[in-house]
Amino acid sequence: MSNVAVVGAGISGLIAALRLQQAGARVTVFESGSRVGGKLRSEMIGGERVDVGAEAFVRRRPEVLDLAAELGLADSLVVPAGRRPALFADGAVRSTFGRTLLGIPVDAEEVQIPLRWAAGSDASLGALVRSRFGDEVVERSVDPMVSGVYAAHADDVSVRAALPALAERLDAGAVSLSEAVVETLGEPDDTPVFGTFRGGYQQLLDALVERLGDRIQLGAPVPEVRPGWNVRGSGFDAVVLAVPAPQVARLVGQHLPDLGAAVSKIPAASSALVTFRLPENVELPDLSGILVASREQVSAKALTLSGRKWDHLPDGTVRLSFGRLGVSRIVDDLDAGLIAAAREDLAFMLGIDAEPVASHVQRWYEGIPVYLPGHRDTLTAIEQATPRGLALAGAYFDGVGVPACIARAESAVAQVLADLSG
Repeated sequence: MSNVAVVGAGISGLIAALRLQQAGARVTVFESGSRVGGKLRSEMIGGERVDVGAEAFVRRRPEVLDLAAELGLADSLVVPAGRRPALFADGAVRSTFGRTLLGIPVDAEEVQIPLRWAAGSDASLGALVRSRFGDEVVERSVDPMVSGVYAAHADDVSVRAALPALAERLDAGAVSLSEAVVETLGEPDDTPVFGTFRGGYQQLLDALVERLGDRIQLGAPVPEVRPGWNVRGSGFDAVVLAVPAPQVARLVGQHLPDLGAAVSKIPAASSALVTFRLPENVELPDLSGILVASREQVSAKALTLSGRKWDHLPDGTVRLSFGRLGVSRIVDDLDAGLIAAAREDLAFMLGIDAEPVASHVQRWYEGIPVYLPGHRDTLTAIEQATPRGLALAGAYFDGVGVPACIARAESAVAQVLADLSG
């Protein structure tokens, strides 16, 4: 029986451990913190369990749906109520968003000059969209969407890494960006794009912990990883590193310098989330949330009206998100400062100044990887520098969402099993 260490008990580490256990390996999960879940976390706020990290997954990918069925949680899945987000721009709430691909609209007026795109090349989303649709589309549509996913500006994010299907159509010779966007989106349908768990992601975490039992060690930081795979004084046949890219670089940098240097090229943004439970008599707009355009005098990058977005949550549940790549000052503020900023933004955007019934502040340091232009080349360098017996998993590979993290973890396990059998 192979003996495998998994470092990190976020969703990537838990999935890797589950699949290794199912393959017959003896698994030990090392988690430096006092809880599992990583950026998946549910808290009781105003008497209701609310996610204070990731709150949804993309239903058009199969990974979470299949996992929920495997764990007996299919009946706990819910979809949004059907409301749409709006844009805050020029100091006011504007119209809701139309059909877009990560903020790139299907109906924007494109410049009447040939699209220049070399097959296999890359660019930032901001540069590409600005060259075809102008600054306003970037600042009022793409930037707000990208900020919500990557906590970064559109000029920081790679087309090929963030939207590989769009890059494929550009590679194939699309005559315009509009054409490539429409082809990537396909025909519109009424299928819900997102889903979540009625009891929050805690339901999923609890089910995974139940399957893994005593294989998880909490409060067990790993100071370094070196070939030979001795982890916290015990020998292992292989290791899966399921921690954020900056932490990987710190763990392997001394003994695997090429790998450390490659992983260090992936920056990670810090963010904070303030969740309020507002009084029942507060009137909220009929929206799922509000995204904030660039250059607005608002601290938050987005406001989610969670109680309107999800029918299973109380109507007065709202979340305000803060922090972008390179802008972490507000994330470092005291809880009281973040709560005050959130209340000011709520009053400015919606005219709501009611005292919250309950509040919660959650910070995620180095929590969101940013896919810079050239990200695919960085991943190739990481793969080439990773020795046999070591596999990497996490949101910095092929997508920041939970489905992508599950897929990458399963791919890492396949690699480990191949190394052990080779």
